[in-house]
Amino acid sequence: MATKITMPRLSDTMTEGTVATWLKKVGDTVKEGDILAEIETDKATMEFESFNAGTLLYIGIKEGETAAVDSLLAIIGKEGEDISGLISGTATADEPKAEATPTPSQEPTSQPTTDNSQPTTLPKGVVVVTMPRLSDTMTEGTVATWLKKVGDEVKEGDILAEIETDKATMEFESFNAGTLLFIGINEGQSAPVDSVLAIIGPAGTDISGIAENYKKGGVAPAATTVATEQVSTASPVAEATQTADGGRIFASPLAKQIAKDKGINLSQVKGSGENGRITKSDVENFTPSAAAQTAPAVAPSTPQAAPAPTVKPFVPAGEKFSEEIKNSQMRKTIARRLAESKFTAPHYYLTIEVAMDEAMKSRAVINTVPDTKVSFNDMVVKACAMALKKHPQVNSQWREDAMIINHHVNIGVAVAVEDGLVVPVLNFTDQMSLTQIGAGVRDLAGKAKNKKLTPAEMDGSTFTVSNLGMFGIQSFTSIINQPNSAILSVGAIEEKPVVRNGQIVVGNTMTLTLACDHRTVDGATGAQFLQTLRIFLENPVTMLA
Repeated sequence: MATKITMPRLSDTMTEGTVATWLKKVGDTVKEGDILAEIETDKATMEFESFNAGTLLYIGIKEGETAAVDSLLAIIGKEGEDISGLISGTATADEPKAEATPTPSQEPTSQPTTDNSQPTTLPKGVVVVTMPRLSDTMTEGTVATWLKKVGDEVKEGDILAEIETDKATMEFESFNAGTLLFIGINEGQSAPVDSVLAIIGPAGTDISGIAENYKKGGVAPAATTVATEQVSTASPVAEATQTADGGRIFASPLAKQIAKDKGINLSQVKGSGENGRITKSDVENFTPSAAAQTAPAVAPSTPQAAPAPTVKPFVPAGEKFSEEIKNSQMRKTIARRLAESKFTAPHYYLTIEVAMDEAMKSRAVINTVPDTKVSFNDMVVKACAMALKKHPQVNSQWREDAMIINHHVNIGVAVAVEDGLVVPVLNFTDQMSLTQIGAGVRDLAGKAKNKKLTPAEMDGSTFTVSNLGMFGIQSFTSIINQPNSAILSVGAIEEKPVVRNGQIVVGNTMTLTLACDHRTVDGATGAQFLQTLRIFLENPVTMLA
């Protein structure tokens, strides 16, 4: 009997997915454990394996298409089996056949079903490529780099462009072959998902009017020349890639990250990829040239006569200068989520000062153990985990119909990255030792800075710690990382005069500020949590029990 396969939920935040690649086609035999397709979520591209055996009778979501979780993805059954009843009522009710379903490059869609303003037919072989939805939170994308220009030949699998989303810059490959006839979104421009990104088809095809009829969301295509039989070589995109001084360099996101980590100037690296594109291996194998750069000779200036000693009023002179930096998708998402948290959750703040003298002594002793490295932040995270077990209401979430009290402790640790802020999560933190917490935080922070975090490593926090003490910040307040009910802001350890047993002595203190959601955490509850937290930090031996 035929089995319906639906779009899987590959993370707890996923509401829809995009089929990046089908690894099986209609008519193929499928075994249990075979990889059916690669599916893109907002965090990563994941392989989706089959739990059924049989023949792939039907594909409901084509490559490059996005659909909600639980949408009909495919049907597997016996060859020749009647499945018309299973697909009736779906948006893509094609009659399944035993032969392979044509890819977009083989048989371009003549009438997309998402826009009534589109023409009824397209010239033969012409395909309209739209801005892809590369994550479930993505509503628009920014073209970071075009790797093809109007008039270039495009093959299936060629990288068309690098597109910036709210999470990362991703390579977008073509599923069609032909000539790039039109570019709808220029480098640096942003446009909503499903806007016309490009048009691909046979060279010399007249596509006048197609872009206007196919535009989505009211976004007009950018003024890029449509290719004719004689394509102009003075394309704006070509000029940008050929500019030696300040021009754009073609390099994959991974190559850029490796070059940044190693301090390599990409303009000195010769690319081995398509159109001179710099790849990961180019950067890893790069050896800086030993040849010294000689500065151009400067002609000696002619001595000038000294100006007459006249006194003039001072008039400051200069050039007014400012620059506009486009907001990345990650920055836009951070802004939206923080605004939602700030204006929906009634925040209030509680601040305490903790004596850190004993913690400093304990850390020094712990770090004498070989291959052991524990930071003050690790000690704060451990103390929070133990305090949350004693005050579970701080470890809660607000819902309109109920308050969720979490009895497991998953602490998120805020990590600053180049484009914003991410919060990787230590699961079951209360069950971890100080050294395990230290190793876990270092591993997650490294992955965050290299954009290697998986969706699972950023999901499910019940409480968050944000530490700016290493930057010398004495105290600050944070915005709650919803759906958490609280976040702890950790300041720097300061050496200053303190009163101990009626005497003024030199002591080391640290300021902690707890931001609470008043809907779930009352003031007394937050204060009791901080009292317990202080006990653990001022008596660190209690955290080793």
